[in-house]
Amino acid sequence: MSEHEAIPVVRPVTFGTARLLPDLDRDGGWLLTVDGAPQSYVDLRDPTHLEFEYTRRLGHVLDTVAPAGRPLDLLHLGGGALTLPRYAAATRPGSRQRVVEADGPLAALIAEQLPLPPGEPVEVLVGDAREQLAAVPPGWYDLVVADVFDRSRIPGPMTTLGCARAAARALRPGGHYAVNLADAAPFGFLRSQLATLAALFEHLCLIAEPAVLRGRRFGNLVLLASAAAPLPPDGLARRLAADPFPARLVAGGELARLTGGARPVPDDAARPSPLPPAGAFGVG
Repeated sequence: MSEHEAIPVVRPVTFGTARLLPDLDRDGGWLLTVDGAPQSYVDLRDPTHLEFEYTRRLGHVLDTVAPAGRPLDLLHLGGGALTLPRYAAATRPGSRQRVVEADGPLAALIAEQLPLPPGEPVEVLVGDAREQLAAVPPGWYDLVVADVFDRSRIPGPMTTLGCARAAARALRPGGHYAVNLADAAPFGFLRSQLATLAALFEHLCLIAEPAVLRGRRFGNLVLLASAAAPLPPDGLARRLAADPFPARLVAGGELARLTGGARPVPDDAARPSPLPPAGAFGVG
């Protein structure tokens, strides 16, 4: 999309009304919202610019799970405006990426209005994230990133032991599974997800804004899991602390205490994540 076309675009999509809004303070910047809730921010001129705090944390994960610049095989569950795939293409050239997006009209809107550069090895597949994850051959990916929201809640099928088992199966030895969650104190949902991932992955850590961990507000939390690679990866804590929006890294005994007596979530007890309070993530 050229500069003279930098005007808002509004279009009905499967899960509501999508709006692409140009950033008047940053040439090339675009915000995607669905029913008023911010979904993605992309900078077409500089795909390494990550605007949302949780996306920055996923970017730090991507930067540290393997040596800098090494191409990776990546599966993104949840596409939005393809912020992280663009970042990975810029920081790890040659990476092979597949994106699963449930909203076909939204995927078409992004392809039309905010297209990827020609020739990028990024495949966008319209489909159900859980079903597509289950269909992945064993040991196919270095990193699986789950950022799946139906409006402002994580669908129940993405929160269970079956989903975690499918993610573990899809990873190569030493691979990583990163999950974007949303919760608030007393963290019943977060604790259930910690217990669920701990049942399948030996190594686990949590990334969160201090204010969220202290129970001051509802917010995003990023879980990182691996069956074989010790966590956190080298350099992650330093990057999180130095970020303009610093985050805490919780692991080891502190993480075990946070999990408490929570139990893994079986498939027949799947529940979506909590409904955000009014005003959270731009939801009215």
